[in-house]
Amino acid sequence: MQYQGKTFIWKTLSAALRSKGEIVLNVASSGIASLLLPGGRTAHSRFAIPININEDSTCNIKQGSQLAGLIRACKLIIWDEAPMVHKHCFEALDKSMRDILHLTNPVSYTKPFGGKTVVLGGDFRQILPVIPKGSRHDIVRATINSSYLWKQCAVLRLTKNMRLESTKDPNEYEEIRKFATWIAGIGDGMIGEQVHGCATIEIPNDILLKYDGDPIAAIVNSTYPDFSKIGNDPTYLENRAILAPTLDVVDSINQYMMSLNVQESKTYLSADTACQSDTNADVLTDLHTPEFLNTLKCSGVPNHELTLKVGTPVMLLRNMDHSMGLCNGTRLVITRLGSHVLEARILTGRTAGQKVLIPRLNLTPSDVRMPFKFQRRQFPLVVSYAMTINKSQGQSLSHVGLFLKNPVFCHGQLYVAVSRVTKREGLKILITNNDGTPSNSTINVVYPEVFQNV
Repeated sequence: MQYQGKTFIWKTLSAALRSKGEIVLNVASSGIASLLLPGGRTAHSRFAIPININEDSTCNIKQGSQLAGLIRACKLIIWDEAPMVHKHCFEALDKSMRDILHLTNPVSYTKPFGGKTVVLGGDFRQILPVIPKGSRHDIVRATINSSYLWKQCAVLRLTKNMRLESTKDPNEYEEIRKFATWIAGIGDGMIGEQVHGCATIEIPNDILLKYDGDPIAAIVNSTYPDFSKIGNDPTYLENRAILAPTLDVVDSINQYMMSLNVQESKTYLSADTACQSDTNADVLTDLHTPEFLNTLKCSGVPNHELTLKVGTPVMLLRNMDHSMGLCNGTRLVITRLGSHVLEARILTGRTAGQKVLIPRLNLTPSDVRMPFKFQRRQFPLVVSYAMTINKSQGQSLSHVGLFLKNPVFCHGQLYVAVSRVTKREGLKILITNNDGTPSNSTINVVYPEVFQNV
């Protein structure tokens, strides 16, 4: 649905109903997507959906609460970026809404979402729910169209590229059309011969970035030209990023970029403690020392050592203040390094340019694979000259450098990476073989079975 007017539809639906005095609840699966919706919130925060969810989960909504009353009074729920979260999130809301609404209308218990109209939006070409250590079958089974709710859904497709509709110049029209067709071909898995969901595709010469020597230096010079002269200009940084599939490659690029910034650095250390239970408090203290906890790196949690400089672009890792646009995924640039708080300028969104203060927060990893829980007190930030492809979903950029030291490894990653840019000339892809030599082809992963009932 890239460039096909989905957000415009959400805004129009919301405005039409609200102008009649009706209540519309706009939610999205990610913080970044929720910022685009009028009065938007993340679905997890709006409906109190559990973080670690299973088939028996329900939302933490009590009968008689304000939230229960809001759900009872609403006319429409819009949920954007639906395919990226687990089907159990929708099923938890379904069960909770049936429970809330059946007290006033017993028939509600037999209807999906208690009989309320729920509009789900999204693109199944994009990244599907993340299942730790999950197989292809596990991922496909976790998507919304594998839920018992799906057979109750009426599927509507947006097929017009609205950027083409607004283009008058015939040359520009043809250029945009070809680029959009290429991106759609990657998303649908129509480019290259598919073998078990994987296809080798050749990258067009004008998009392929050729290099001699250090590939990191090449992708940096392409994405951030003249960085030494204008690297601290927020307008230069706000629409540029390097993407890679894995966190270790992202960290290497960010370290390289930090070395190019001539400003004085400051390193902030976290305070890590094991979350003690009544039964094993002493054992945990002995086994999980602070020194051991400091070495742990978890998705969605900053590292023990966070090194920053004035002018460094960072990404927020927690939802802090939705009214200010401070959500998980918001990009900022550091303007002042304090001892207890950091000052930063928001780079994107309706509050772009405003300065905010970021404090340390107590952060607990939500990874269910960990045999114990620990808490890390640290600034909820990560350096974002480069970011993982998964973290870029929902971002819109003018210049993207895609560094494929390793190929993508799950459905939709390559599609998400190449569709972050609005114009073909803003995309460059650098591919290396295992021995570090340049390559002009890469792997695309698409699970065709996801599209079967869409």
